[in-house]
Amino acid sequence: MITQELGRTGLRISQLGFGVMQAGDPGIDEAAAGRLLHEALDMGITLLDTARSYQLSEERIGRHLRQRRGEFVLSTKLGYGVDGVADWTAECIVQGVERALRVMHTDVIDIVHLHSCPLETLQRGEVVEALARCREQGKLRVAAYSGENEALDFAIACGQFQSVQTSLNLVDQGNLDFDRLRRAQEAGMGVLVKRPLASLAWRHAQRPDDFALGLYWDRWQAMGLERALPGSGAWTDLSLRFAAFQSGVSACLVGSTRAQALRDNAGALALGPLPEATLRTLRRAWQENCPGAEGVI
Repeated sequence: MITQELGRTGLRISQLGFGVMQAGDPGIDEAAAGRLLHEALDMGITLLDTARSYQLSEERIGRHLRQRRGEFVLSTKLGYGVDGVADWTAECIVQGVERALRVMHTDVIDIVHLHSCPLETLQRGEVVEALARCREQGKLRVAAYSGENEALDFAIACGQFQSVQTSLNLVDQGNLDFDRLRRAQEAGMGVLVKRPLASLAWRHAQRPDDFALGLYWDRWQAMGLERALPGSGAWTDLSLRFAAFQSGVSACLVGSTRAQALRDNAGALALGPLPEATLRTLRRAWQENCPGAEGVI
């Protein structure tokens, strides 16, 4: 498993991270979820990413991996969902961090993101300052932001975050057009990529009802990559490699309920960067067919 530095945070992580959202589904057997978490660590994944909204995800990490806490970098996202406290307030951030520490059975969380926090809320500063105070108190190591577009621009520029999480894949290339990865890298920030597999938009014969996936499907149809790159076929691997080897990217987060899928993703990354000619074709198809398109929130 390839490992890389998370910007200038001092943390080193596997290039492939495990997004634990699907493993938090209450419909998944508890023992099966536990086995999946252990298998992810056993194959060399050292970055686990969860969130307050991922159902049982945080609880299951705490329940099944508390004895292996020293083996992985733990990332979560918050800002909402604290009983009796208004969302996106300083108190919500403080209590959200305390809750995450408690349910994941850890003394410190490596990375804590404000989860798709609106731009106006970021600009007011209350939640940003609350997260910084939690970091100063040793409850977390890296204050981070997860989101897209203008809010991401603010998070990169404000100097209060050490890492960001954002979307990048074949049909979501706006962060390259708007130079966000370069700016984050120059600021010494880590960059975690979500949705590197584009929610497998190419597997759907008809437009999905889901808002984000529907937009991805529209872009996939418009870009015509099956014509531009005939014979490529393995779009999942191609999308992952496209995202993972962009300059400034620290790790890509993938989610699954199958350990074999994670092994397949690791195998794709082991192939290394895409050929330059393929990269040029992918960028040209995006720029000609999706000009100015921003990230899907």
